[in-house]
Amino acid sequence: MTAKTPAPSDVAIITVSYNSSAQLADFLTSAVKSVASPSQIFVVDNNSADCAVTEKLTKKLGVNLLKLDKNVGYGSAVNKAVTVLPAEFATLLVCNPDSELNPETVSALRSAVQDNKVGVAGPRIYNEDGSVYPSARSIPSIRNGVGHAFFANIWLTNPWTKNYLSEAHLQNKTVSTGWVSGACLAVRRDLFTQVGGFDDHYFMYFEDVDLGYRLGKLGYTNLYVPDVSITHIGGESTKAIKKTMLRIHHESAMRFIHVKYKGILWAPVRGVIRLGLALRFWLQARKATT
Repeated sequence: MTAKTPAPSDVAIITVSYNSSAQLADFLTSAVKSVASPSQIFVVDNNSADCAVTEKLTKKLGVNLLKLDKNVGYGSAVNKAVTVLPAEFATLLVCNPDSELNPETVSALRSAVQDNKVGVAGPRIYNEDGSVYPSARSIPSIRNGVGHAFFANIWLTNPWTKNYLSEAHLQNKTVSTGWVSGACLAVRRDLFTQVGGFDDHYFMYFEDVDLGYRLGKLGYTNLYVPDVSITHIGGESTKAIKKTMLRIHHESAMRFIHVKYKGILWAPVRGVIRLGLALRFWLQARKATT
């Protein structure tokens, strides 16, 4: 009989809540079981209408609550939590509140990022229906990004979507990847701080892509660790405002294009992509309201 892996005491679990109190109870229950102490868990509330419910829950479980006076977005909320963490937390595990954690996942991801050559590491992510979410992907290129944007929903086997999604999430062993989903990722605190954390310009979406891209540019390897997993229900706090989330997603995509393809020589290409993203948003927004 193998000995049970001790729950790590140097990992801070950070989750961001925006009207997510209905999902937080299950998440926090699983998170408390995944670390040595509830004091390692930090909930950042983005000025939610249900913050009072969240506050009552966090007090009951003994986890930390950081209340913000406005909704600053996902990445920015994580950044604010990192600035107030006690010094003993050397590893960060960022996870969505509509997920379920387990001790094996937290320990394995912590171990994965102890290698100084590793940037971020993420687990296999299961959707609620048991399917595997493509949480490890290639950094978007203009060709793959545009092809995926326009054909993903009408030509399911198109080559651009295949290249963008990559096949990393189908692997059964640890592999390197361009980026891993911010739904659950681990990173060393000193490295996260060194690169400036998540880019505050992304309100939501693409902050994980951008982080993986910047770490890759600095020579770090980002890892997909399928030996461990979480279950992610997905988007519960945003389903009621789908059109707004679509707009934010497209704005974030354009922000990343500006980051990766900056300079005057790329201006015509950026202009064409902007028009394409505007058209794609219009089409998807119409679909979302019908």
